[in-house]
Amino acid sequence: MGFTININAQIASVEKTFFGIQTGFAGIWLNNETKLTKNIALRSEIGIENDFAVGDHYSGTGFILQPVLNVEPRFYYNLEKRNSNGKKTSKNSGNYLSIKTSYHPNWFVINLDENITKIADLSIIPTWGIKRQIGNHFNFETGIGLGYRIVYLKPYYRTANSQNIDNFAVNRNQYTPYIHLRIGYTF
Repeated sequence: MGFTININAQIASVEKTFFGIQTGFAGIWLNNETKLTKNIALRSEIGIENDFAVGDHYSGTGFILQPVLNVEPRFYYNLEKRNSNGKKTSKNSGNYLSIKTSYHPNWFVINLDENITKIADLSIIPTWGIKRQIGNHFNFETGIGLGYRIVYLKPYYRTANSQNIDNFAVNRNQYTPYIHLRIGYTF
């Protein structure tokens, strides 16, 4: 005489895909997270944000808003632990490590002086963060990192006596800190 016990343990994993909107003290973003592996999700994002590390190429401009495109693979490293402790893992609630890649295109800048030319920049920032789901749809997250940014300055003309002397562009490379605190809604 024998018997069989079937135990179905739920394995913690990132969610297949979901969309959301978030806001914080620096802007507003629409995002999507898509599962790549059990613990890795690819977050893609489009938004409009303030650039706190603008540097001397926007000196004296104050608060500006500009569009941003982000791609960020996230490794959620504590989903199993959270699940085994009975904590939420829905909508990828957990701690993560990521490589945040951001591109500010030179489309437009809100609140930029007319005589300053918009420039583009690309940054790559290793980031540590936490994300928590509140109820079924609301969430908050925070993150911190330090990375590198290349600022692509547009070509401009130096003139002397109404003659073009040269046409040149200067790219600037800089270390850039990153910190965010956001609240959001997931669909």
